[in-house]
Amino acid sequence: MTDAPKRTPLYDLHVALGGKMVDFAGWEMPVQYPMGIMGEHKQCREKAALFDVSHMGQVILRGDNVGEKLEALCPQAFATLKEGKARYGFFTNDDGGIMDDLIVSNAGDHYFVVVNAALRHQDIPHMKAHLDGVEVTEIFDRALVAVQGPAAENVVGDLCPAAREMTFMETILADIDGVECRISRLGYTGEDGYEISIPEADAERITRLFLAHDDCEPAGLGARDSLRLEAGLCLYGNDIDQSTSPIEASLAWAIQKRRKEEGGFPGAARIQKELAEGAAKKLVGIKPSGRAPARQHVEIQCADGNTIGEITSGCFGPTVGGPVAMGYVAAPHGKPGEQVKLIIRGKPHDAEITALPFVTQNYKR
Repeated sequence: MTDAPKRTPLYDLHVALGGKMVDFAGWEMPVQYPMGIMGEHKQCREKAALFDVSHMGQVILRGDNVGEKLEALCPQAFATLKEGKARYGFFTNDDGGIMDDLIVSNAGDHYFVVVNAALRHQDIPHMKAHLDGVEVTEIFDRALVAVQGPAAENVVGDLCPAAREMTFMETILADIDGVECRISRLGYTGEDGYEISIPEADAERITRLFLAHDDCEPAGLGARDSLRLEAGLCLYGNDIDQSTSPIEASLAWAIQKRRKEEGGFPGAARIQKELAEGAAKKLVGIKPSGRAPARQHVEIQCADGNTIGEITSGCFGPTVGGPVAMGYVAAPHGKPGEQVKLIIRGKPHDAEITALPFVTQNYKR
């Protein structure tokens, strides 16, 4: 017997707006609306798009020295994360693989953590088991929406002027039409924007206020995936997993200098060794020459025909105007400009390794 997919507080709104609903990580979510994935992608790059990300896990951590204790599970410097700031991070396992990626915010009297929908069942017990003296509370009565795009500041700022003053990776509590919401200036599309945690009872009403703005339209999972891929952002389960290290995934930038030097987190021996000597493989951007997208698990060959890796994510990039992909290649391959072959349905297709991201990230720093 299979459990029925869960629904977010915005399910009825998705249906009313014509969303095409699919089962995603055990949740009934919109993959697209009548505008279509291409139109929603363009809307986000040029104006503003609203995504329901309520399926992701929202967690509050309370207790003494939460940041210090989180450092025992993650390679990030959460002990020095200033109040009102957010930081991208990940749990690592003892082998140096990535258990999940997450956003951690210092909200003053607590830490606010957002984890992936499919891994909340793993992450919550993991934190409860290892954060001694920390109260771990998963929130089930709040929606989470992302307003992304160059017009996002106007969409959110017209309802909450304080949001205009925020910069990338800042978080505040502020009123939106009389409702206290947690507003964080971040997102996963490569565009400027916000993620807003809203009490469930007011979620649909507040979301409709955002959508009433002339520059804001709803967007689904399809556009979210092509936007994050063009922005060179990893998707857990595709580009990173329990076996890939942060160094292989080109995520060394997300580990602060002190943590790189001191270690003291799961898998530190492997990660510090790869920082010093390089990893056996690395994640790269790949641009196919033709129009055929290269999907996950497509084989990558070097010029002499030897297999050097495989694609982990691939799709048509509407802003790029052609297919884009990411994948792992063995060292010493992977320099931008290297010509490779992609074996799609048994036939070789020309492609070139490129620097990431495929589009300029437009964060307000």
